Amino acid sequence: MRNDKKRSKTIIKLAEKLPVFTFDDFLSVEESKSYLWMVLHRYEKSGRLLRLKKGIYTTTTYVERMRNRGEIEIFTDFLANFLYSPSYLSLETILYRHNILTEIPVNLTSISKNKTAVFTNKLGNFLYHKIKPSLFCGFEFSEESGFSIVRATKTKAIFDFLYLRKNILPNKEAVKELRLNIRNLSRADIKELKKYVAVEGSKKLKEILNYLLD
Repeated sequence: MRNDKKRSKTIIKLAEKLPVFTFDDFLSVEESKSYLWMVLHRYEKSGRLLRLKKGIYTTTTYVERMRNRGEIEIFTDFLANFLYSPSYLSLETILYRHNILTEIPVNLTSISKNKTAVFTNKLGNFLYHKIKPSLFCGFEFSEESGFSIVRATKTKAIFDFLYLRKNILPNKEAVKELRLNIRNLSRADIKELKKYVAVEGSKKLKEILNYLLD
């Protein structure tokens, strides 16, 4: 019994040092897969482990550490990239942070080459929208608090937002109802936006852009 307690403590202490982990990360310290599954299940049930998606976890201790540092947004941004790769943060999440949308988003929204997906856990809803490979661009890499994070530029976030809605924006009034605050876009921003629209190539999106900039 004492030996089991020591084994389980070793596992949880290691887990609390890691931002995210999988079952395989502990095979070097615990040979018994059945015992390891039992320990992880027990700690998840007690609330010490958080299941982020199938097979991927973090600990409440690590999450609280990030909250106390004021870095929880950095951590969840990292998770958004990590949980579904390749992907980059975009759409409502980025637009809100650049004051282009005023309504606070309730989800972390990303663009991916893969099929549309949603992962829900105690840290939030992570939404991923598919885009064709030629449009999987316009993002920046950032190193923050030891995490590598990929986010769209504000201009690419606008394009992604319009691209995913182009079939439900029949006229100028519908575009204006989006209430995108683009007053502070620079000439360089507008040039970048037009570049993405040109790559996409549809007449529909060109019309939507004209309505937006009018």
